[in-house]
Amino acid sequence: MAAITDSRTTPPTGTGGAAYRPRRAPVETLLGRVTAWLAAHSVTALRVSLGLVILGFGALKYFPNASPAEGLVMRTVDTLTLGVVSGTPAVVATAVVETFIGLTLITGIGLRVGLVVLAGALVGMMSPLVLFFGDMFPGYVPTLEAQYVLKDVILATAAAVVAARALGARYVVDRDGKGSPLPADERSPS
Repeated sequence: MAAITDSRTTPPTGTGGAAYRPRRAPVETLLGRVTAWLAAHSVTALRVSLGLVILGFGALKYFPNASPAEGLVMRTVDTLTLGVVSGTPAVVATAVVETFIGLTLITGIGLRVGLVVLAGALVGMMSPLVLFFGDMFPGYVPTLEAQYVLKDVILATAAAVVAARALGARYVVDRDGKGSPLPADERSPS
């Protein structure tokens, strides 16, 4: 009596079962390729998009009254520098810093330096939550300015992922959800 076998899991006759890998379904193959592509390129896409956002925010600050955060920047920098830097110079200095950060993220040139500057800038960007809590959350409800500052949590998280990659962290594609990485011939080059 002939046995019923699944050709995807049973080695062909004559191979002795050596080095046999079952065929993957087309959907699994597609998902594997997409996963490998994402592992290889998603952090770069995140780095560039983060750079574009920060560069865009910085570019607005070069033009008077173009940035919705202009008043908040003046007040924050004035407070953080104990009045040494205030008004338009505070906004222009912030614009220069954000432009530098954005360009390092977009190009990848001087990335580690840009990430260090970004870490410091993020402290400044989020400091109004502490410095001006009462103004940001009157009646414990966030104002539009508070919401503008709170979005920086997302920028900080994205920066942490980019920094991890810049410092050597790499994704490993998990083939079966059980910690088994893809064989070397199925991995996308990093």
